Amino acid sequence: MANLDGEEQNRQALVSHSECSSFSFVDFPEDVQLCVLSFLSSSDISAFSSTSKRFNSLCQNDGKLWFSLCDRLWGKKTQIRKWGNGKTSFKSLYRTLIKWENLIGFWRRIGHEPPLVFFEWGPSFITGSRVSPSKTGGYQIDKTPFIWMGLSADGEPLNYLDPDKRFDFAKVEGELGLVEADLVRVRVNFIGRNHFVVEDNLGFEGTQMGSRRSEEDLGNMDEIMGVETLSSGSPPDVLTSEIYQYFANRTSPSAERASRRQRKKEKGRNGRRRFETEHYVKIVNSSPTSSRPLQGLWKGISYDQNLDFYLVGCDDIGGIVCRKIGAPSEPLCGYSPVFWTSNPTFLESPFSEEEEDIYEKRVHIRPQPTDETCVYSGLQENEVVSRVLCINSSYDLVIPDLTTSPSPRQVEGRIWQYEDGTFGYGFLRDNFIVDLKHIALDGHLLDAVEQLCNGPRV
Repeated sequence: MANLDGEEQNRQALVSHSECSSFSFVDFPEDVQLCVLSFLSSSDISAFSSTSKRFNSLCQNDGKLWFSLCDRLWGKKTQIRKWGNGKTSFKSLYRTLIKWENLIGFWRRIGHEPPLVFFEWGPSFITGSRVSPSKTGGYQIDKTPFIWMGLSADGEPLNYLDPDKRFDFAKVEGELGLVEADLVRVRVNFIGRNHFVVEDNLGFEGTQMGSRRSEEDLGNMDEIMGVETLSSGSPPDVLTSEIYQYFANRTSPSAERASRRQRKKEKGRNGRRRFETEHYVKIVNSSPTSSRPLQGLWKGISYDQNLDFYLVGCDDIGGIVCRKIGAPSEPLCGYSPVFWTSNPTFLESPFSEEEEDIYEKRVHIRPQPTDETCVYSGLQENEVVSRVLCINSSYDLVIPDLTTSPSPRQVEGRIWQYEDGTFGYGFLRDNFIVDLKHIALDGHLLDAVEQLCNGPRV
């Protein structure tokens, strides 16, 4: 009985100690509360602010809470205190950047060359650059900035486009100097997360419905749907609905007449041509992962001695397909695969004598370090093969007659994955290997030469 009384006393003592040592959120210091709130979404903060007057005041604190939110999410990527010339509120900055951060990375421009576009953070803005293989040869790529996206002091989005490649966006601080430059003011409209549209800003100010729908816009719809593999996420019916809603919201008989008058007035005043609407589709899986080491965007010097861009995609069941991006001289290149396989099972080291023989008898295509011209050379130190994957060429899919070839080796090939994470591919009918290198690493373009009106800038 005495033991039971002792256990009950201990239990009550523990309960009492627990009650005394417990804290509610209101008991924490304000800096701890702000730190916790900075991990919530804006909708969660809005709901939390309604719980009490004190918390409502805390959630409205722009210099503390909303600064903490922006600093935690983007403080290491951009200088958040400089956006909007340092005058915009952090709450406005948060609302914009939470949407714009999805721009960072690679996109494909529909119906134009070069199609590949890369968005990156600037000190107080986001810039988009067109990316294409450099004409100088080697692995260098041309980077041409074309759009600047920032904020006004009031927190309003400001988007300027440079159609003539004249302006050095890297020298811009805020909006200073942009208005005086020969740039086109544009609107950036998002359709879901994986599709956006850049439109001329003329005709939007003073009218709610905006400009009329053009035949070019409608013609782009089929092409957008045709590159759906570049943008996973929304199912096809959802994507179609979003595109339809976008065009429907822009159509109004009264707005069309007002838009024409506004465009005519602005065009006469500015004396410049109208910018035609452009559509962009996101390349969501542009980088390899540990589970999918081959996926993403790559660059390689092919057998015709040109630098090409490759997009390697993986489906949900492990299939792998590689396509070239932006090679108009090669018909069907945008639709037919360079190589493909439905069986992603790698051959691990040690390899059989036959596999060793297949690899060792092939030469690698790469630029010569001296004059950056393409040559054939042997194995380099960083190209130690770690795994091998069997693939097929595209010819048995594109040219049906080749499927009747008596030798199945005509369409077989290999991927050789190297220890440094890159890889090369080749077919058994050939005697060379195309080595694929990274286009970007850690959010930065590699071997990029920035093209401006006054010459290239590396």
